[in-house]
Amino acid sequence: MALQRMDNVGIVVEDLEAAIAFFTELGMELEGTARIEGLFADRTVGLEGVRSDIAMMRSPDGHGRLELVKYHTPEAIGAGAVNPPPNTLGLHRVMFAVDDIDDTIARLRPHGAEPIGEVAQYEESYRLCYLRGPAGIIVALAEQIS
Repeated sequence: MALQRMDNVGIVVEDLEAAIAFFTELGMELEGTARIEGLFADRTVGLEGVRSDIAMMRSPDGHGRLELVKYHTPEAIGAGAVNPPPNTLGLHRVMFAVDDIDDTIARLRPHGAEPIGEVAQYEESYRLCYLRGPAGIIVALAEQIS
């Protein structure tokens, strides 16, 4: 048996609606929402009394997906630093290719996004930046210029 594909990346958030709005503004499409609870959920994640709401977001090409999760019980806990730096162990960031990096940043600012550094150019091929997204995650943007 071989690996078929990477299905999704899960992100635990405090405000599900705000996270949906952020990723919708980025250009992802809401595929659906669901309430997750019951014995199967408890067994799957190794917690008791799981009750959560999820939203599945799909990239426009249909290949990439994010599962946004709001835990009601047990309550979500912080992982440490509120805004960990890019060199923190664990999930580093989620990167998206965009048509216009400046426009994307401007559209995401009203949803709480703030650049971590600045927009920088890599050789003659890409403009790149990191910004802070929902739940403090790092969202990277890449605009191909050649």
